Amino acid sequence: MIEDIIISILWSLSPLGEAKVGIPYGMFNGINIYLVFAICFLANVLVFPMMMFFLHKVNRYLLRWNWYKKAALWVARRAKTGSGDKIQKYGFWGLLLFVMIPLPGTGVYAGSIATYLFKIKKRKAFAANVIGIFFSSLIIWGTTLLSMEGIN
Repeated sequence: MIEDIIISILWSLSPLGEAKVGIPYGMFNGINIYLVFAICFLANVLVFPMMMFFLHKVNRYLLRWNWYKKAALWVARRAKTGSGDKIQKYGFWGLLLFVMIPLPGTGVYAGSIATYLFKIKKRKAFAANVIGIFFSSLIIWGTTLLSMEGIN
């Protein structure tokens, strides 16, 4: 049980899954449905301050290396051409909706990068990310719950 909780938290912190994977993992492994929602949501919220620290401190240091700089520029161009126009145009609401959509490539990691690239105020961005994560987690939680009921 404790091992499954830890794995759910790690999935929720991971850029490969976030709470979109942590919640179903925990629910299908028998963790209390309310507990799994709470721990995965909170773990996913922790990503934003960690990403802001990385982007403002560590990223600046790593940009000295050409291989990292090329990769960072590729990510930045991709972010700006994807949903960047809408996020920039609609600000808080655009960022909230972008983070809320439970699809690959959206979520708090992409929302944090957008915050950094478009120089959105951190307090507003944090609120948009938290609300977006909440609704994304709620959608995943509800969908997983319904699918579990269908399986039984």
